[in-house]
This record gives sequence, C-alpha cells and structure tokens, in this order.
Amino acid sequence: MESNASQSLPLKRLLGQVAIVTGGARGIGAATARLFAENGAHVVVADILDDLGTSLAESIGGLFVHCDVAKEADVKSAIASALMWKDRLDIMFNNAGVAGVEGSITNLDMGQLENLISINVHGVVHGIKHAAKAMIEGQRGGSIICTSSTAGIMGGLASHAYTLSKGAIIGLVRSSACELGVHHIRVNCISPHGVPSEMLLGAFRRLLGKEDVTAEDIWREVGQKGSLLKGRGSTADDVANAALFLATEDSGFVTGHNLVVDGGFTSASSNMSYIYR
Repeated sequence: MESNASQSLPLKRLLGQVAIVTGGARGIGAATARLFAENGAHVVVADILDDLGTSLAESIGGLFVHCDVAKEADVKSAIASALMWKDRLDIMFNNAGVAGVEGSITNLDMGQLENLISINVHGVVHGIKHAAKAMIEGQRGGSIICTSSTAGIMGGLASHAYTLSKGAIIGLVRSSACELGVHHIRVNCISPHGVPSEMLLGAFRRLLGKEDVTAEDIWREVGQKGSLLKGRGSTADDVANAALFLATEDSGFVTGHNLVVDGGFTSASSNMSYIYR
C-alpha cells in the first residue's frame, strides 16, 4: 500500500516535454506556465511584458523570450529558441490576445479592428503555422492549444471585434486539426468565460468608467451570475487545468475540439436555470 507521502506527490504528466505559452507573463498564460512546469515541462514564456515574463520564467526554471505574436518573425524566433534550448517542441499554447474595441458596428474603427485581428487572429495563425512545422520536422507529434472565448460562440458577450476574432480561432482550430492529424498533431481550443484577468478587468473599467473594479466584482457580475454552479466564479487556474488536459495524453483522442470552460453559462439561459433552484 502506498504511503500518504507518495500519494501526495504531484503527477509529472508532462515530464521532459517542452511547451511554449504565448501571453505567458500573467493571467491565464502565467497560471498555465506554472502548472505545466509543476508537471515536469520545460516552459518557454513568450510575451511582450519583459519584466513579468523574465521573473516568472526564472521562478519555474523556464526560459523567457520577448514575443509580439502579431509579428510572424517573433513567433518563429520563439519556437527557434525553444528548439535551441531543448531540441524539441511538444506543446504550443497560443494564448496571447487583447480585448476588443467597444462601440457600435456602425462606427467601428477599422484601424483598431486591424490591430486587434493582427494579435488575436494572425498571432494564432503564426503560432499554429510554425509550431506545426517544428513538430512535423521533429516527428514526435504534439499538442497545439489556442485560447478562444465564449464570445466566439455566443453573440452579445463582447465587442464586435473581439467576437469576430474569437470565432475565427474556433474555425481555424477545426481546419488545422483536419490537416495535422496525419502527423499526430492535435489542435484544440479553450473557450473561457468570465475569468478575472487583467484584460477583462481593464475592459470592465473602460466600460463602466471606474478604475476600482476588482476581481470580486467580475466574479459577482460575470462569474457567479452567469454560472450554473452557484457561488462559483471562474479562475485562471480553471483554464490552466483545461490546457493541461489538452496537452497530455489524457486527451490523446481529442482534436478539433472547443473545450468550453464556463460553469455551464452557454448551456442554458441564466434566467431559466433559476427555475430549478
């Protein structure tokens, strides 16, 4: 019989694997980078936030690379750095993104839209493109994960620009999965809802015109009211755990899938759910 001590040891589900996390310096990316490292992965934190990214990478024994995902050369360079560091790439988490441009579709600023698309959509294309190339050449297969959003599957949750970008990611994931499966590369995405990240906090502060919006406010307004799980709001760790599942062989027969992490929000009307309480 195993001792309690051995039972409490963490499972190294990614032992020796190499993972890149874009937008990895804070929020969902940082939570995922830490969890991957705890599970034995060598993690490349790729971000434009140099100080935060460097500090996190050092704390988890990883590598930081400056990476603006809107620039294809930066993404290509981040993947090259991972290959130079550990001579392999097993997991690519295309997580970097920015919040949308608020306002009516009738006065949408096309310049701002193009900037958002360059990060949220082109950035994911760059990540899939160059990660897949490295994984094919390495002949080991791999897992590519992308962050979408419940805004990509439901209207009215975010700005037009953000909704457009996140819906595009879901389509791209499905399309890429069709091509890359023959190389044993799985491509999936995660659609979180109401995670009180810096990006969502910033969006709420702009929307409400208040600088004192807190994570608790987000949980109360978006998480708990929108969740079928009473009193339970979403966290970055919830998304990190979903990413860990998609990165490991626990999801070895899962590809082209959109894993929705929303406490049931998109499964039923939040008003209708109260009928059963």
